[in-house]
Amino acid sequence: MGPAVASSHMLVKRSAKTRPTRPPNSARTMRRDYRHSMSTTTTPAPTGSNDAAAVPTTTAATPSAALGPLDDARAQLAFAVDHLGLDSGMHQLLATPRRELTVSVPLRRDDGSTALFIGHRVQHNFSRGPAKGGLRFSPNVDLDEVRALAMWMTWKCALVDVPYGGAKGGIAIDPRQHSLAELERVTRRYTSEIMPLIGPEQDIPAPDIGTDERTMAWMMDTYSVNVGHTVPGVVTGKPLSLGGSLGRASATSRGVAHVAVLAMRHRGLDPAASTAAVQGFGKVGRDGARLLAEAGVGIRAVSDVYGAVHRAEGLDVAALIEHVDATGSVLGFAGGEEIDGAALLELDVDTLVPAAVEGVITEANAERVAARIVVEGANGPTTEAADAILRERDVLVVPDILANAGGVIVSYFEWVQANQAYWWSEDEVNEKLAERMTKAWDAVLGYATSNGQSMREAATCLAVARVTEAHKLRGLYP
Repeated sequence: MGPAVASSHMLVKRSAKTRPTRPPNSARTMRRDYRHSMSTTTTPAPTGSNDAAAVPTTTAATPSAALGPLDDARAQLAFAVDHLGLDSGMHQLLATPRRELTVSVPLRRDDGSTALFIGHRVQHNFSRGPAKGGLRFSPNVDLDEVRALAMWMTWKCALVDVPYGGAKGGIAIDPRQHSLAELERVTRRYTSEIMPLIGPEQDIPAPDIGTDERTMAWMMDTYSVNVGHTVPGVVTGKPLSLGGSLGRASATSRGVAHVAVLAMRHRGLDPAASTAAVQGFGKVGRDGARLLAEAGVGIRAVSDVYGAVHRAEGLDVAALIEHVDATGSVLGFAGGEEIDGAALLELDVDTLVPAAVEGVITEANAERVAARIVVEGANGPTTEAADAILRERDVLVVPDILANAGGVIVSYFEWVQANQAYWWSEDEVNEKLAERMTKAWDAVLGYATSNGQSMREAATCLAVARVTEAHKLRGLYP
């Protein structure tokens, strides 16, 4: 099938440790130069171009334009390409999505009126297997965000060695403003529009922000009705009664908690004597906070879209979960003091877990992040500029493509179980997940140590190398 391309806060701050000054041609300088070149709309170099400058060609220069997740993703790729010595042609292939589809999603509202929403599905790469990636419902969804998330998904799958490429999808809709019946109609119409791209051997969606196992059930049913038989493997993150996997609902959170504990031990911290703050109390943050608390970590603060609660002695996470189930927000919890959500990022804790959305740790607040460790539960929560600041301050950042890979690992397990119609126990799933996460952590830490790189640089280089190897082994058709 051919391409379808769419048209002052806060509290006490730890003293920052500094690193030796690096030479002018350091990776940081190279990334900064690349980001400057990407500060405008970017167009891939023409196919077959021999221009060594290759990938980005800018138009209508606007140096002050705000950078977004796609710029960060491309800058990370540029570092890996430079480190691995890849040529400009391979850089272009890795930087450019294989397929993009933008669709109109009309909705018949409950009151009889009609609304129109825009949806996207991007398949970044499938050299290592079918495309894989979540579907999010959020008013902030746009094509560049989906492109960035799809690229990160490619690296994530390669890093934890699951046989997938990266994809992502989204609809620019606020699910809080719609009834369940309206969300079902939106989901089914979107699924029917992207059906040429998805399938258990083509592209397997999963839940993300604003979607859940019920959304996946609707997608599976819509796809199955159209092909004439039930296809459980077309999506993952389904309800258990429809072929979902035990352990899938908390898999991302479990992976985050697992590597957070590994990071603490690496930094000489006893988890049972450590503290953490978790930004976001949704799919990832809620169970992440619970699992860290079960490991003995004192959870001093959590936040959601409405605000944050803090208790220096540690929150009772189980009681907080009950409160959120009853009220819909962390605010009003009697066991903590309400604080500004942004202030949570600057609390004096050992580990910070940003587990909400992209771009929350930026150049503007990175100097005030007091945590010694940042474990990225969300995709892209730390901007490229903030990443450099944190590294200079000797803050260990466990990157998203490693930290939150538990979800895609257990999605892979679910896909395998669905294809075999044979189901594993939850203990089996959790044990295999821990093995995969530990193996990936050891590989990234070893590569970072031997190459003098940050964990993000090492993770990206390892992943890009694996995708490149697969592409070269397959060859170029025709």
